[in-house]
Amino acid sequence: MIHAPPLGALLRQYAAGSALTCDPVEQGLLNRGYRLRTTQGRYFLKHHFDPETADPAAIARQHRATQRLADLGVPVAPPLAGTDGRTVAVVGGHAYALHPWIDGGHRHGGQLTTAQCARLGGLLGVVHASLERVMERVMATQGRPSAKPPTDAGPDRARERTPDEAAGATDMPEGTPDRGQEAPDGAQEAPEDTGPTGNTGDTGKTAARAHEGTDPARGADPADTFALIDRLLARVRSHRPSDAFDELARHRLLERRALLEKHADRRPPQGGSVGWVHGDFHPFNLLYRDGEPAAIVDWDRLGVHPRAEEAVRAAMIFFVRPVGALDLAKVRAYARAYRRAAGAGAAELAAAVHRVWWERLNDFWMLRWHYERGDTRADPQFPAASALAVWWTREYDAVCEAFTG
Repeated sequence: MIHAPPLGALLRQYAAGSALTCDPVEQGLLNRGYRLRTTQGRYFLKHHFDPETADPAAIARQHRATQRLADLGVPVAPPLAGTDGRTVAVVGGHAYALHPWIDGGHRHGGQLTTAQCARLGGLLGVVHASLERVMERVMATQGRPSAKPPTDAGPDRARERTPDEAAGATDMPEGTPDRGQEAPDGAQEAPEDTGPTGNTGDTGKTAARAHEGTDPARGADPADTFALIDRLLARVRSHRPSDAFDELARHRLLERRALLEKHADRRPPQGGSVGWVHGDFHPFNLLYRDGEPAAIVDWDRLGVHPRAEEAVRAAMIFFVRPVGALDLAKVRAYARAYRRAAGAGAAELAAAVHRVWWERLNDFWMLRWHYERGDTRADPQFPAASALAVWWTREYDAVCEAFTG
């Protein structure tokens, strides 16, 4: 049963009028959101439900970051402040935030022109460069030292860039029409059409949980992965009645084990330079309006991680085709704009490609959810996502060239 938000107490705290309608959006993987219309306007109400990201102090830090990003011209949807000046409302032990409603829709990479793909890469580069500037001030307000990333990518990294400048200021041809009003959060309602596959790939927030017990500096240990494959194969064999998903899962597990046996000596070294990243940049966390990015939403995973790896992971989600291959022409346009905006060199991207490839080769979070948790929400993503690891291994050089050329 969906938790009903305490609208009376919340709206009094925000002085946002009286509720007229409050409709839950399709529940996301971690948090809950509501379309809210009151006597004073339209809002998105977010219930920070996931215990890992529901700490009010961490949420407030994210809010300050998005406000400073908005001041730099980055398209975000900062929350509204309550009558006490705070942006996080804690009622009944639950944390909530009220955001302005953003009209717009989601777009998969298949719905973006090449120029729009460049704009997308430039936007993510702007986010990374801008976070480097704003997070030092955000952390200082908490009396904590900033986890300032190294500036080994060149002196131009710290220079402020607008989204238009970073993406080359190219005119953006109109793509497919936006699909109505979508709530500004990763837990928002799925659009009617998410592109040719109807699949958005695996999100950063879920993939980040897939490697429990893994050394994050080195990536997955193949010995651990072989043991996981054996456990999952046992689950597949014991599932009754057997179905098409079981058949595909068994095929992919055996296929992946053979690939890992062949490439086990390619475990990557330590990761490259780190910086503040969005943490979950994918199609459901970006709203478009009139062909332009209107808002980057869901900052729950804001943190310090290898920057270029976020750029690679996002491309794997935006640009995967139904057969599990990437649209490399679009990846190339996206990556060039990202490198220019973020000040990232080709070597940094090449290392990120290798680490994310290894991550995908060892990653079975969708099967773990299906067989260990009985959670089938990610099942539609599995065919393309599992095929991508195989295709990527075969086309490794071509993928690297697309990100670095």
